[in-house]
Amino acid sequence: MPSPTTVETLALRVQVSAFAGPTLPPGYAELLREGLGGICLFGPNTEAGEHSVRRLAAEIRSASAEGGWAPVITIDEEGGDVTRLEALTGSSVLGAAALGAADDLALTEETGRAIGLRLARAGINLNLAPVADVNSNPDNPVIATRSFSRDAGVAAKHVAAWVKGLESAGVAACVKHFPGHGDTGQDSHVSLPVLDASLETLRDRELVPFLAAAEAGVASVMTSHIMVPALDPELPGTLSAPVLGLLRELGYEGPIVSDALDMAGASAIRGIPAAAVLSLAAGADLLILGPDKPTSLVRDTAAAIVAAVESGELPLERLQDAVARTDKLLADFAGAQQRPEAALDPRFEERSLEGARRALATASDDLSEIPHLAGAQVVTVDTEANIAVGDVPWGLPPDIVVRPGDPLPDLPDAPLIVQVRDAHRRPEVGRTVAELPGAVVLVEWGWPGTYDGPRLPRLCPQGFSLPGVAAVTEVLRRSGWGR
Repeated sequence: MPSPTTVETLALRVQVSAFAGPTLPPGYAELLREGLGGICLFGPNTEAGEHSVRRLAAEIRSASAEGGWAPVITIDEEGGDVTRLEALTGSSVLGAAALGAADDLALTEETGRAIGLRLARAGINLNLAPVADVNSNPDNPVIATRSFSRDAGVAAKHVAAWVKGLESAGVAACVKHFPGHGDTGQDSHVSLPVLDASLETLRDRELVPFLAAAEAGVASVMTSHIMVPALDPELPGTLSAPVLGLLRELGYEGPIVSDALDMAGASAIRGIPAAAVLSLAAGADLLILGPDKPTSLVRDTAAAIVAAVESGELPLERLQDAVARTDKLLADFAGAQQRPEAALDPRFEERSLEGARRALATASDDLSEIPHLAGAQVVTVDTEANIAVGDVPWGLPPDIVVRPGDPLPDLPDAPLIVQVRDAHRRPEVGRTVAELPGAVVLVEWGWPGTYDGPRLPRLCPQGFSLPGVAAVTEVLRRSGWGR
């Protein structure tokens, strides 16, 4: 077994990679024995269900234990629109925007706890959630309903409550995306967004939820691949010492986790190994490489880190400090999963539905405007989800699916309940709705912004979830919908 103090081992310990499929590949088992920091689970790893995930997590832990290590096993489980464990059915809990709109802190904390209990059962010890971004830009293509609010104070108190609930179940939280991805109009998966805000605005808005999370004892914080000229005009946050240094100045001492380094905002210009070195040098402690990566990338990244230490570009002490912070997180949460005090409120499902009703009421039109819906059919205007959400179910089960720009199919002579996502930032959706002569109700499952399509009574559940479906269905049935 290699010594845990060797640079080669440390260069593996700071990496979290991912592979496709529900079983541990031999090459990854070997990397875990050698010291690979951990595995991030994505949709292809979880689609076989929770039992399969639990078995996979046990395989990961076993391989790491053979080398004498404890692994990070992590996932993006935000609830609502972003779910991995419930990707085939849709999330059984409310997402952030609906929770913020319902504004019931006890429900938000219980939602974090519900997710934590599910993750703990599956053997996962770090959840890359919740989102702490303030969605102040309604045209944001990647945050939107993943944010608790456009108001920094509302977002802050719900972030803290969700973190408290999650960590009460023995699963570490990772608030994201520091210093704040909410006031951007681009997706850092595919481009390099710019947050053009003054330092004063950052302190008054973007940083407020992160401070609340730190005060709530959050275990880790994730970076964002965005340019923040007020802090660093040259490098994106994940690679920027001034940006990550600001997080330390705020008093946060836990591990800093990079967003996935395969995203364009981090590595499109320089490649993943070089981005990894820059991120470590800037102050990141744990590097997420991204989904479905070959073992060769892990080894190439480790080699780049070792070379950077040997050349003096990356101080050995910085690498040792990064590993020490993650090891402390693992030690703090070891054996803490499924604590007795983390039992779920037996009324949680009922309270979630009540929260969904409140969220729906806060953003929807006057429900008395909905016409009689006897015989109505559901039309989905299908649009591609952002990469963070992925290809998961959303909305009511449709009778008809149309895509903007495609010829319309034959439509029934019946009222149409039309459902959309983020129509306010997609003019083509409004044009498609205008082509549906039977449209009488619009259900907006995305961010409830103002759009230029036909004026229809609009229901806005503020993100997709199964409680949201139940709340929307109740309203439609009161108007005569028979499904």
